[in-house]
Amino acid sequence: MLVFHTLISLVMLVPGFVVVNDLMKSHVSQGWTAAYLVTAVLTSATGFLLPAPGFLPSHGVGIISLVLLAVAIVGLYVFHLAGAWRGVYAASIVATVYFDVFVAVVQAFRKVPFLHVLAPTESELPFAIAQLVVLIIFVWLGFKAVRAFRPVAV
Repeated sequence: MLVFHTLISLVMLVPGFVVVNDLMKSHVSQGWTAAYLVTAVLTSATGFLLPAPGFLPSHGVGIISLVLLAVAIVGLYVFHLAGAWRGVYAASIVATVYFDVFVAVVQAFRKVPFLHVLAPTESELPFAIAQLVVLIIFVWLGFKAVRAFRPVAV
């Protein structure tokens, strides 16, 4: 299960970045969006199947991601991005990709020897700086996506 979870987590980042980029162009690519939503839901859901000593912060991130993904799915497929759902969808997508990247950074600091030496407990400055940079980038992307993701003028 760990190999599948890790593989799908890495694969999911590609359509995630494409979908965020599409938001900046006020575009929805059905194929890329579906690929992202499916792989993102699978990533979050399979995380709960991994052995754990109890409830971990990763479980909290998984729950938040699944809720945001549900909101995005409802906004897209039930409400067809009508009215306020357009901005809610854009914000939800960017937030879920942020959480995916946040977890990828955590895993990088745990698994990549050079990074692990810099922040073995994930409380050191290099880890905090990396996560702060990721947060700033995604706040900016979220702001830009919500503003740019407008209905097509007729």
